[in-house]
Amino acid sequence: MDTPRSVAAKEQRLLEWFRAQGSVLIGFSGGVDSAYLACVALEAVGPARCLAVIGRSASYPAAQWAQARSVADRFGIPVQEVDTDELSDPRYAANPTDRCYFCKQELWTRLAPIARAHGLAVVVDGTNADDRKDHRPGARAAAEQGVRSPLAELGFTKAEIRAASAARGIPTWDQPSSPCLSSRLPYGTAVTPLRLRVVEHAEAAVRALGVTGNLRVRYFGTRARVELDPEPLAVWSAPAARAVLEAAVRAAGFAEVELQAFRSGALNVLAGVTGEAD
Repeated sequence: MDTPRSVAAKEQRLLEWFRAQGSVLIGFSGGVDSAYLACVALEAVGPARCLAVIGRSASYPAAQWAQARSVADRFGIPVQEVDTDELSDPRYAANPTDRCYFCKQELWTRLAPIARAHGLAVVVDGTNADDRKDHRPGARAAAEQGVRSPLAELGFTKAEIRAASAARGIPTWDQPSSPCLSSRLPYGTAVTPLRLRVVEHAEAAVRALGVTGNLRVRYFGTRARVELDPEPLAVWSAPAARAVLEAAVRAAGFAEVELQAFRSGALNVLAGVTGEAD
């Protein structure tokens, strides 16, 4: 797949940005943005001066970890894993509207020493230009630790990152966005490992039915709100199909199941921390 000339030019500037730094540690979730960022960084500075670090905790979906490892193995990206413990921080577990700040504070304070130990010049994340339009309290924690966001700095939109990823053959190019599992819980609902497991199992059960595209299982106590893209929503709203989907979600630990259209950032809108979804 060919990339538009403007995107190719941005990618060239990104390569030059990494070469100017000399070496880099990437916060690596395995999502669309960090996968692309890691592949470009690897090309720019080589495997000896590039390290992708995965932060693992109960809020990080196992399916995304598997995707991250698969991308790293396919492209030869050096990877290190580190356990993070944000759920033990009562400020995070209380699930305030700035929950992500405490998560990223935990992550970057663990990754910065790794960068120093390896002699890597800069720590980067996959924040893109579109992200800066949304409620992102984690960005403050990144700034406090000197973490850079080259995709945002160079003006890459999500669509441009997908196009450039497709051109490189990165399999995440059309992967739906997948924020951490804690984002499925409304603000003020305490984040616990059990609640995260219930959500993760419910989403895995829905995926196992063959559902593709965007998917969220929002947690409202015993009630789950399953959000799908318009096309699969129409398919799974048919009575027979819906009964199968609801049974799968109930088996994961919910008593009631609602089905509605996917809206990214829906809980931010519900909490009034942003005016519209991203």
